[in-house]
Amino acid sequence: MPTTDLDGEPPVVAVVGLGAMGSRIAANLVDEGHRVVVTNRTAAAVSGLVAAGATSAASPRLAAAEADVVLVVVRDDDASRQVWTDHDHGVLAGLRPGAVGIECSTVSPRWVTELAGIAARAGADFLEAPIVGSRPQAEARALVHLLGGPQSVLDRVGPVLAVSAARLHRCGDVGAAATTKLVVNALLAIQVAAMAELLGVVERSGLDLTDTIQLLTELPVTSPAAARAAGVMHAGAFAPNFPVDLVAKDLRYLTRLAAEQGGEAPMVAAALGEFGRSRAAGHGQDDLTAIARTHLRTERTHT
Repeated sequence: MPTTDLDGEPPVVAVVGLGAMGSRIAANLVDEGHRVVVTNRTAAAVSGLVAAGATSAASPRLAAAEADVVLVVVRDDDASRQVWTDHDHGVLAGLRPGAVGIECSTVSPRWVTELAGIAARAGADFLEAPIVGSRPQAEARALVHLLGGPQSVLDRVGPVLAVSAARLHRCGDVGAAATTKLVVNALLAIQVAAMAELLGVVERSGLDLTDTIQLLTELPVTSPAAARAAGVMHAGAFAPNFPVDLVAKDLRYLTRLAAEQGGEAPMVAAALGEFGRSRAAGHGQDDLTAIARTHLRTERTHT
């Protein structure tokens, strides 16, 4: 049964941005019984959801005008700014009084804090809720939403977010969740980059790669994420769950944040360099584990 609002009716939810995550979140909401309004820059992603029961809107503004809750799931700061603040077509131009706007994208703390101020001046309730997890977790409704903003707003929209999530974790005020999400993604990226480099050493040393990976996965020094990455690298199965391009974007945001704080993030910067090499080699749309292609023999890797 769908969650209900104070009037006993399921809230209408708009999902703006139907990429890998937004499309799956929208599908889960439809399955749960919500009325869902969807909009996307390209029409191809809309048709399947409409066939499943969603309603299509021609713009973020028109989607927001029909909704009690608006979820935005887009690529980066620039896309987020366009979707939220465009004078003619943006979410804030259409958000109804009493509705809640939620930024679920992985964006920089600088931008989401600015956006919260813009939303407040527009009289809108706002929450940030970046997502930990990828396609499999979205399909299994096992995502984690990191939350930044007032607890009172979270209380209102928590049941909507929980449709696709196993956990809702409040980090603090707006900006805290964006920072936490970048830390999470950077920790993953550093481990994947290190594993790719080390497997290259193993292979060039003439050690049995399968045997060494098995040993590593059995030792406490190897995290579950690193163990999974090692297996994917060895198999050369690089269909994207978290593409190299997006990893590089998140690492750029974190290195910039560290600089703004007057600090440094040299390991993050090193990982960014490695993912930059992978992008330059044409692997930007592959999974982040495709970074192994710059370290392992090319004949072992494939998409």
